[in-house]
Amino acid sequence: MQETITIKKSPTADTRTCDFANVTEETLYDASLEHIQDVQNGLKLVTDYITLSGEQHDWDKLKHIDELHTDFVTGFQQTGWWDNHRKISRHHLAHDDGVPADVNLMDVLEYITDCVMAGMARSGKVYEVKINPGVLRMAFDNTVEFLKKRVVVEE
Repeated sequence: MQETITIKKSPTADTRTCDFANVTEETLYDASLEHIQDVQNGLKLVTDYITLSGEQHDWDKLKHIDELHTDFVTGFQQTGWWDNHRKISRHHLAHDDGVPADVNLMDVLEYITDCVMAGMARSGKVYEVKINPGVLRMAFDNTVEFLKKRVVVEE
């Protein structure tokens, strides 16, 4: 999986960063084409992280099936496995101890997908999926930072 995205400096595609009256149509076209490719590369990086979260989803259920089963047969009155699961997973965003400090929108998508898939498979309906608006804001801001940290601008 690609960890960084290298983009070219392109000050001529935005009226806030150039002398727009002197930018040719060809220059604007080329800069726009580069921008489109940059966005595609950024979305591919996000997609790769979502795919990875799907591949790693609930890995501890299988690795620690005995502990999961121990909690399960008590109707989760015993919660040793469940308490740890929320701490090591990134997608239990309805629980304060399930929200990682660097929660991002990829985690939000995994959470939504987990809730819908579990609900539909188990009961044929999806219970209300809740998230604290502060968590959603934090995920938004952290996703911006996630991408910024992975972009390398070359001259």
